[in-house]
Amino acid sequence: MMTLSKMSFAVALSGVLVLSACETVTDPNNPNRNAQTAAIVGAGLGAAIGIARGDDAGERNRGAIVGALIGAGVGGGLGTLLDRQEAELRQEMGSSAQIVNTGSQLIVTLPQDILFDTGSSALTGGLRNDLNTLAGSMNRFPNSTVNVIGHTDWDGSAAFNQDLSARRAQAVSAVLIQSGVAPNRIRSIGRGEDAPIATNLNEEGKRQNRRVEITITPNV
Repeated sequence: MMTLSKMSFAVALSGVLVLSACETVTDPNNPNRNAQTAAIVGAGLGAAIGIARGDDAGERNRGAIVGALIGAGVGGGLGTLLDRQEAELRQEMGSSAQIVNTGSQLIVTLPQDILFDTGSSALTGGLRNDLNTLAGSMNRFPNSTVNVIGHTDWDGSAAFNQDLSARRAQAVSAVLIQSGVAPNRIRSIGRGEDAPIATNLNEEGKRQNRRVEITITPNV
């Protein structure tokens, strides 16, 4: 059983390494910042687990070293894959999609105004090629889980927006599956008007809220 002192030290160590990771990821001149951040966080968590499992000082030290090495290897490997996939997607998709690399997942945001006509869940031709490109990337990096999440503004009833966002997410998922992505990797989610990223009090804000987010999370 982990004692209070062991738990406190493990938590403190993890906190120090996570702070180091934050400094690394905010350096805009570091092209490998996400891979390095994932490695640092993985090392911290691995070391904390190793410490927690030791019953004496020697075991805790050995556990910290082994845990850190394993955690850094796993975290760094996942971060490198995300960096590579992000670079490919930015090159292939250009400015048609917003791509955010959080260090643990990629979030690809597509505007619904280009994907769909008003009030419709039928895909237009605007970004269909980009969805095919995105599917190709997912097939080249197959060890991940994909959430397709539909969002709306607050125009119309909440029930209508919830149903519309779900149908739009399913339509995008269908294109990805038709392009070869395994169906068991994809989950379609409708969030309706519940998760705005901008104000719904003007047209520009509502336009930003009408979106489909595709999150790509590597499997550990």
